[in-house]
Amino acid sequence: MQAKPMGGLRSEEAHRRWREQGPNRLADSERHGLRALLREVWTEPMFMLLLASAGVYLLLGDWGEGLLLSGFAVLTVGLVLVQGHRRERALQALRELSVPQVQVHRDGRWQHCPATAVVVGDWVMLCEGDRVAADGVLRQAAGLRVDEALLTGESWPVDKWADGEPAAGQVWAGTLVVAGHGVAEVTATGARTRMGGIGQALSGIELAATPLQQQVRRLVRAFGLLALVAMAVVVLVWGALQRDWVGGLLSALALGMGMLPEEFPMALAVFMSMGAWRLSRLHVLARRPAAIEALGTTTLLCVDKTGTLTENRLRLRGAWPWGEGAGATTEAALLRAAALASRQTAVDPLDRAIADVAGPHPAGWTLLGDWPVQALRPMASRLWRSPEGVACLVAKGSPEYLATRCVGGAVALKQPLEHAAALAAQGLRVLAVAQGTCVDNAAAQTIGPAAAEPQVGLHWLGLLTFEDPLRPTVPTAVQQAREAGIQVCLITGDHPQTALSIARQAGIDTQPGVMEGAVFEALNPVQRQAAMRTVRVFARVSPLTKLSLVQHAQAAGEVVAMTGDGVNDAPALKAAHIGVAMGRRGTDVAREASSLVLMREDFSHLVGAIAQGRTVFDNLRKVSGYIVSIHIPLAGLAVAPLLLGWPPLMTPAHVVLTEMLIDPMCSLAFEAAPPSPSVMKRPPRPATQGLLDRRAMAQALAMGLTLWAALMAWGTLARWACPEGNADQLRTLLMSGLLAGNLALVALPLTQGWAFADWHGASARVLAMAGGLAVGLWVLALQWPALGRLLLLQPVSAGWLLLEALSIVALLALVHRLAIRSTISP
Repeated sequence: MQAKPMGGLRSEEAHRRWREQGPNRLADSERHGLRALLREVWTEPMFMLLLASAGVYLLLGDWGEGLLLSGFAVLTVGLVLVQGHRRERALQALRELSVPQVQVHRDGRWQHCPATAVVVGDWVMLCEGDRVAADGVLRQAAGLRVDEALLTGESWPVDKWADGEPAAGQVWAGTLVVAGHGVAEVTATGARTRMGGIGQALSGIELAATPLQQQVRRLVRAFGLLALVAMAVVVLVWGALQRDWVGGLLSALALGMGMLPEEFPMALAVFMSMGAWRLSRLHVLARRPAAIEALGTTTLLCVDKTGTLTENRLRLRGAWPWGEGAGATTEAALLRAAALASRQTAVDPLDRAIADVAGPHPAGWTLLGDWPVQALRPMASRLWRSPEGVACLVAKGSPEYLATRCVGGAVALKQPLEHAAALAAQGLRVLAVAQGTCVDNAAAQTIGPAAAEPQVGLHWLGLLTFEDPLRPTVPTAVQQAREAGIQVCLITGDHPQTALSIARQAGIDTQPGVMEGAVFEALNPVQRQAAMRTVRVFARVSPLTKLSLVQHAQAAGEVVAMTGDGVNDAPALKAAHIGVAMGRRGTDVAREASSLVLMREDFSHLVGAIAQGRTVFDNLRKVSGYIVSIHIPLAGLAVAPLLLGWPPLMTPAHVVLTEMLIDPMCSLAFEAAPPSPSVMKRPPRPATQGLLDRRAMAQALAMGLTLWAALMAWGTLARWACPEGNADQLRTLLMSGLLAGNLALVALPLTQGWAFADWHGASARVLAMAGGLAVGLWVLALQWPALGRLLLLQPVSAGWLLLEALSIVALLALVHRLAIRSTISP
């Protein structure tokens, strides 16, 4: 093929076209650039309050405080940009995983390049096993057969040839070459391909915010409105009573910053990003990290058979030679004929399975002609010249069809056909093998590669049965899913008996039987919902029926996770709560429509992802309780002077310093908490369940109010015991107690009430490091006069500070223990 004149481009022209046409890939509308990230920062209420506070101090001439808050604002922008950059890098790494290498003819020679670098006008080599990189017109072809099921849903490969009819002379991006080889001239790339058109249609569908995102938005909006009202009240009351409008404004800004739970969206984003990283270690890539939250609510797993439950590797199960007595076929003869009817280096799993058992073609045989399977001819035949010089035609294919080509026809072969049907009912793939000698031996010896298959009276040799073995990890994973209250539903295009057989081996519920796709489509909507509540095995299912199955399962109240790999699976993947695309055999369109990508197509990894999703939500609930608890004393210390006639205690700088400790605790300590031993022993949480139910909210409020009350008690005691003390010393005492209480609010839920014996790992290290750093910096602020003056602090007796810290920690531990007991008790 390469000896013939080749077209193609020069490298300079290819680069020029690449700059004009862009990369050969589907556009991802979800990329976020620098401008989008900055816009995200500017819309954060906490950032706006930081700028307002810094502006007030600068206008008052307090350059130290103003510059300090301005530095915090810059730090906030930097953290958001770093986080966004890391998110984009992770997504880009996922995109690069799906970029194959192709051979293009440039500068008069064949060379390798990424598929994304292919441009219109390139001549691309197509070899067996290649996925076509772009739409093109065939210029050369030899025995080329392409699997277009990803576009058309047709299971049979299509024959292709150069200079043929438009349908036969074109190849499409995303399809798979299963036999032969050829050269195509690229006519369309990226979104302009046929597959890209489907991808563009899908990109027009707006993705709704996940339930947790909606809850967090409502929560932050409600707290934001409450903070605005409280700020206005503080400014007006403080200004009216104290005649200190500037002080009232600064106190109001501190109150607003203390009341705003800005950690909620930050914690959600970090938990999703870190959860995506942890999922990648399970060979599951999260294309939309926020979808990880939905894993914990999954009630129904809809999975396909091939490659997910099974190994996607056919193996020979048995050989059934035909005949009796001296004329009977031997098993060796049957396997030799099957090998001759197969390609040795084929991508087709049947041919590979035969080659594994029968070995290479027998020596001395010469191939004369090859006629592959076609849509209306489910049979492959090959013409050989034997070592004796005899022309023999060997064939393999569907037993029902091959019997019509054999001597005597289906009537004479009634017994082996009945046997074939019985084997198929056991869930096996059945293949018939036949062989015949050409009558006109001389003519057969000179037959050309483009000639029609010679009419030969074939003789039935026997049957071969194959099975796609179940993955060893699947039964255990299915059992784990069922123990976690998750039903597993098998949806496949295979024969019903094959589907039932695999389902039984996997441990999927087969008692309701199997339902074919056509039967499901014939039901009314109410009956379909009822079927989705009971039936767990669906066979002969088309891509459109998959979409209907998902939609009616959702209508029945299920939270659905759906696996798929083809373009035609994309609507079902997009409709499911969690779409799971196959990493190795899936298409870019399927990935674009999905939330997760299963890089190792093993069902056990999907179950592991669900366990990780549940752990993420458990830790989110812990951090949510902490955020509510810590903001109560923050807001309380800002408003207490107004109620008790004390001098202002919390300035915006103090709130920001406290936030500097809260943020790493939310981002790292709680996120790194290990999973609960019962994480996969309980049913899925309801999809409508919020981060904090009534009991969890009550516990968080109790912890926060306890800390605030303890601080107020110590403040009252200090003012009574030391009436000559100034506001800076009182502020030092209360801020020290707040630091101790803050660390206790983190440690208690992570250790389940000081159960340190069972607490280890990253979460413990983060708390120890962050706590030690915070205490060290606080001591530095108290001992360094310049920093103390900037933060309005003065040293206080170490005995007082230690006694205050111990009493606050002990009180919080007692309240937490009582809350745990009330949760455990019925």
